[in-house]
This record gives sequence, C-alpha cells and structure tokens, in this order.
Amino acid sequence: MDVSFLGGPRPQRGVGVVAPFDFALDRELWRWVPDEVSLHLTRTPFVPVEVSLDLARLVSEHETLHDAVQALAAVAPEVVAYACTSGSFVGGVAGERAMCAAMSQAGEIPSLTTSGALLEALREIGARRIAVVTPYTQSVTDSLEEYLAEGGMTVTGRAYLGLTRHIWKVPYRDVVDMARQAVVGATDALFISCTNLPTYDVIPQLEAELRMPVLSANQVTMWAALRAIGARAVGPYQALLDPAARSGPAGMSVSPSCPLPVTDPVVESMLGAVESVESVVDEPEAALAGAASPGSDGDPADGLDPGFGTGLGEGPYLDDSGGPAAG
Repeated sequence: MDVSFLGGPRPQRGVGVVAPFDFALDRELWRWVPDEVSLHLTRTPFVPVEVSLDLARLVSEHETLHDAVQALAAVAPEVVAYACTSGSFVGGVAGERAMCAAMSQAGEIPSLTTSGALLEALREIGARRIAVVTPYTQSVTDSLEEYLAEGGMTVTGRAYLGLTRHIWKVPYRDVVDMARQAVVGATDALFISCTNLPTYDVIPQLEAELRMPVLSANQVTMWAALRAIGARAVGPYQALLDPAARSGPAGMSVSPSCPLPVTDPVVESMLGAVESVESVVDEPEAALAGAASPGSDGDPADGLDPGFGTGLGEGPYLDDSGGPAAG
C-alpha cells in the first residue's frame, strides 16, 4: 500500500524539561502543551534524600544541570525549563538567575525555572499579595516565602502538608482544603507550589470558588516555556492562560455574593456540583473534603485519605507500609 500521500509527521517544536529524579507527573505537564509542541524530559541523578532543603540544593547543583541540559541538547529543544519549585527558589532570586545562566551556557539554549516563571506569572496578572499552598515541611515553605518576598511579593496566608515523600499521591481534596485555609484577608492570587503536586483539574474549581487567579508550579512552568517560543499553553478556564478569565467568574473584582453568569461548561458543571452539595450541608468545606462515614465523631479529617492527615500541615504522612515516613 502506497502511503506516500501522507507526507511525513507534522513538524514539532521542542521544549526540554529537566525534572528531579522523583518527578512523577509527566502526563500532567503534557496537558498544558498544544499539539504542535513536544516535551523532551530528562531527570537529575537519584540521591537517597527525602524532600527537604538539602534535596532542593542537591537537585539544582550547576554540574547536575549542565549534564542534564547537554543531554537534552541532542534533540535541539528551543527552550529548556527546570521543573522544580524548591530547587529553583532555595538559592533566592540570585540563585535562580545563576541557574538559568548555567543552563543556557551548558546547551546554548534559552533556559528558565519554575520559580522564575512564578514571579513572571505573578507580574503578568498584576498580583503582589499571594496566598501559598505547599506539600512541603515548614522549613521548605519558609524558604518559598522568603523567595517571594525577595521578588517583591507579600505572602498573606499559607498552608502546608509537611510531606517528605510521595507528594504526587496527594488527592485534589487535600489541595482544596489547604487553599481554603491559606486564602485569608486581602489576597490577589493563590499559588500552589511543587511540580510533583497534581493541580491541573483543580485550578478551574478553585478560581471559580475563590474568585481569584490560581497558579500552580507546573502551570507557570509550561506557560513560561511555551511563551518563550511564541506558543500558548492550553487549559480550561485558567486566568493565567486566558486574560478574559481574569474578569469572569475567577476575576479578582467579582464579589462572591454577586456571582456573574457562568458560560464555560466545565466551570458551570463544577459550580453546579458545589451548589448541590451546599444545599444539603451547612459547611461546604466538609462536603468537598469528603463525607464523614457512618458513626463518625465529626472529626474534620473524616472522609480524607488516612495517608495524608487533614491536609493542613498536621497529622502523620504514612509510607507504603502504613508507618510514618522518616524525616
């Protein structure tokens, strides 16, 4: 059979991605990428260290980045993104800039990092007062807050899980719980940190509920990398990706007591689900966190995955054997 009429595959534009060795969300990154762009991923070498400031420093050493970028250079990406939030904020703003310079020099390719993309995204949406959600320990979360302050941002509230491993297993409901805990007072936007924390599907829900832009580590990384090559990230009703969304149901100027009509079918279905739950419970937080099982004593953690506590920086995180994780 002659298939010469098909020509060849469509030309692809390449984005290189350097990720830590424990990164598990390759598929999530792809969800922001348009069809004409391919992601080329490589990982840093394994080190037997749990998620911590020590690990952040190890996976962002310039020698490690040099080797990773040189490997990616073989497939000639147009830009390289370092996809790790803690690894790119642990050295502060100067450290992040030095990482970009080291990567660019290693492969002679424009380079960026997640934390650098975060500051760029916050400026893009005009946000300076930021609520922060992380899966990290307190010390790593403190380091993020220091980085944001150095970048001219004010952290208005925060919540964290205190995890040192298996972050990719955190369910969306725990992310939602943390978001509600973190957003207090006058806040321009919410940032969900860590490229290993799933966020793609929860962003529209939180933007509709909180009435503010919601940014996540993987989202800003892909947004910045694609923008660097003149392409656009794709995603359903996300204020960073669609300027029109910033004045719609997720806009900062909309009062929760006076919601605007929703025309986006994805957001409409999400809001409808939330309204149906709110009609039968007094506290919507309890409904979205998970219904309590029969005979429950009403503890706030009822209905949550027992391996992750309440999702508010308390309760032990369990490893696969059912015991508390080390660290």
